[in-house]
Amino acid sequence: MKKLAAEFIGTLWLVLGGCGSAVLAAAYPELGIGFVGVAFAFGLTVMTMAYAVGHVSGCHLNPAVSLGLWAGGRFDKKELLPYIIAQILGGITGAAILFVIASGKPGFEIGGFAANGYGEHSPGGYSLLAAFATEIVMTFMFLIIILGATHSKAPKGFAGIAIGLGLTLIHLISIPVTNTSVNPARSISQAVFVGGWAVEQLWLFIVAPVIGAILAGLVYKMISPEKE
Repeated sequence: MKKLAAEFIGTLWLVLGGCGSAVLAAAYPELGIGFVGVAFAFGLTVMTMAYAVGHVSGCHLNPAVSLGLWAGGRFDKKELLPYIIAQILGGITGAAILFVIASGKPGFEIGGFAANGYGEHSPGGYSLLAAFATEIVMTFMFLIIILGATHSKAPKGFAGIAIGLGLTLIHLISIPVTNTSVNPARSISQAVFVGGWAVEQLWLFIVAPVIGAILAGLVYKMISPEKE
């Protein structure tokens, strides 16, 4: 239960911090943080939680990460479902808090609410194929970073920095394409509140990250320097 509570709190923070920066601060008149600020917000949420709860639960905060670590031989399959449930519930709770805050402004309209999308719902109008490829490749690289930075042969104490900056870089690349998911829990949490098109397109942001993560787990097992 301590591990699940840590995953719940960590994923809540990821959604509230990352999506919150997109909804509340990205386009603020003349002072908005823009894409770069949002990218750093997501990276900082993961970095801060890595040091806050990493020693409790491993700080997955993402069903794709849990699945990728399992594929890479780093995570017990018996813990997969409880972790994924805790992550999804934490994400939805973070989105609910964000909704309460955002709706406190007069004239509030939910709009995109930082949901992920492709086609007309992609920030840059990118196609389904472009979005699918982006989410697979970005999640693949994210898991390679995680598996490498947390390997027993990696420098100690720096994993959280590498993973946080890795997620920042991923967002800098892919926000214009899909609003960046690489995390089914983050996508589900926003789609629950947006409904409609966000729910219809949600399948891509579950399937593509899972494919990318599992591929990374299998590949890293082959290139890993030695068994841990």
